[in-house]
Amino acid sequence: MDVAVKADSKAKPEARPVPDIKQIGVIGAGQMGSGIAHVIALGKYDVLLNDVRKEAVDKALATIEKNMGRQVAKGLVEEVDMKSALSRIEFAPNLDAVAGCDMVIEAATEDEAIKRKIFQELCPKLKSSALIATNTSSLSITRLASTTDRPEHFIGMHFMNPVPLMELVELIRGIATEDEVFGVAKTFVESLGKTTAVSEDFPAFIVNRILLPMINEAVYTLYEGVGTVEGIDKAMRLGAHHPMGPLELADFIGLDTCLAVMQVLYEGLSDSKYRPCPLLVKYVEAGWLGRKTNRGFYDYRGEKPVPTR
Repeated sequence: MDVAVKADSKAKPEARPVPDIKQIGVIGAGQMGSGIAHVIALGKYDVLLNDVRKEAVDKALATIEKNMGRQVAKGLVEEVDMKSALSRIEFAPNLDAVAGCDMVIEAATEDEAIKRKIFQELCPKLKSSALIATNTSSLSITRLASTTDRPEHFIGMHFMNPVPLMELVELIRGIATEDEVFGVAKTFVESLGKTTAVSEDFPAFIVNRILLPMINEAVYTLYEGVGTVEGIDKAMRLGAHHPMGPLELADFIGLDTCLAVMQVLYEGLSDSKYRPCPLLVKYVEAGWLGRKTNRGFYDYRGEKPVPTR
């Protein structure tokens, strides 16, 4: 009898309830965060957009309005829906402001230390049922989830860039992610008009596991003098029918993000084929990160982009 009582006292705690998703917090108002807020608001959800700098949120709101305006002009979105969507996005001045959200999507820079710090500060403020999603493009979901008080309510939700235009979202479960949480996340993503691809929790998942080594190899091709910036991009646009050359695409993604993903692959898989090209490292060290800094493999400060090598 005593043994039975002790066994019962060690029974696992009652599972957290999974909420209906109505209000979503988005942490990070950069290129990805603003795009995620854009599609969520058009999906008729309330959005609270947070960033450490209010100017970033102001810029994001202006970008969202501009991009929705383009969708209206192309007949993809009705003007009344645009106005309704914009009214659903609010500035969240701090993490306390997202405390009542049913789900929070972290879309900060691809830096594990920064993401961990956000989760540690965020979790005590959230209601117990809230889900947490990370938009990481490469980092371990299981490892990030372990930073939180709710690994079973944590999931990877990797939107593609630019979010309003790209159809795909990768869903990645951590080792503790509950089936019901995965189902709610999948339904939510599909309600935004997106298609899901499910990846195992391996470094860089599916898309970047394939895409970033190709970009890195293009940088090696430039580094070794096999081709010029223009020659490499032209070859892949016309020879492989890619809509954008790999070096142009790297500038669009951000060379710092490209390097971060390659470092995750190299360290996580311990294979020399994922070693970041020294030229990519040099560009990042120079602060030439691509379009967001107006210089990368192309210089964007003039009327038309000009190769920097």
